[in-house]
Amino acid sequence: MIAIVLLLQVALPLALLLWLAAAPLGSGLGFALQAAGIAAFLSALAHVAQWALPVWWLPWVYAGLWLVIVGTHLLRAHLAGLPLLSAGLWGWAGTGLALVLLGLGGWYGARALAGKSLPPVEVVDIANPFGPGRYLVGHGGSNPLVNGHVRTLDPTVERFRPWRGQSYAIDFFGRGPWGLRASGWQPADPAAYAIFGAPLVAPCAGTVVAAQGTRPDFEVPQQDSVNRLGNHVILRCGEAEIVFAHMRQGSVAVAPGDQVEVGDRLGEVGNSGASTEPHLHIHAQRPAPERAPLLSGDPLALRIDGRFLVRGDRLSGRAE
Repeated sequence: MIAIVLLLQVALPLALLLWLAAAPLGSGLGFALQAAGIAAFLSALAHVAQWALPVWWLPWVYAGLWLVIVGTHLLRAHLAGLPLLSAGLWGWAGTGLALVLLGLGGWYGARALAGKSLPPVEVVDIANPFGPGRYLVGHGGSNPLVNGHVRTLDPTVERFRPWRGQSYAIDFFGRGPWGLRASGWQPADPAAYAIFGAPLVAPCAGTVVAAQGTRPDFEVPQQDSVNRLGNHVILRCGEAEIVFAHMRQGSVAVAPGDQVEVGDRLGEVGNSGASTEPHLHIHAQRPAPERAPLLSGDPLALRIDGRFLVRGDRLSGRAE
């Protein structure tokens, strides 16, 4: 998995930028399409990919390099006197590749931007659930390109039905020094991850309807595929339930029946349940029907501090 991430999010962008810098197409139209195609592809990648590994600010580095390369070519009048159209096999092949990149970037970029729109369900507004810290959205949005949870809306897949309520969930990673999610590429110790142990507070006033705090925190990338929520808290706020999953063992500070106010301590982020590395899973749903699976209620959209968060968005926790 790490090899694929490094290939798609590091090696490929650098190869495209090197192509633009070292082998610009020898025609005005060709160079324009080459620059536009690479820009479109990198922009789509910035919105589609998860940037917890590598760091969230790397797409901004790529954008800066693109501007420097294009600006340098223009300042040097590289295009002066060049023909409008490409000539020769390599020129046309390069133009064709540029068009492919432009098409892929345009398609996936548009789909990623569409995921920023609110889904056609009721929206629940909550306060910030985090204590101090800095956080990055790994999954979030209204379509499966930017939010893998949306796939559980598919009624034709039977195994998704018990989990339908989490279809518009948000997954958060932590941001440590230099924006890194962890000290290392994939350390086994969950405590090496920036979000592990992050404090969680009630984002709405309500009643605790479920709580579990004794499940173990696993080493990365192990997980519990049976008790998928791991340590968790479910709050009923009005007609909606807010679900917190993968909390830290021994940190859950509430019990079923407790009444909580906004800002009351709930526990800490951990790595329990079906979590391959420490993160917070949070979603809103209607309460499940009686005797139905806990997360099978109708899914609702979440706005946190007025924001519908999507993949790549950043959130700062509450001050002390």
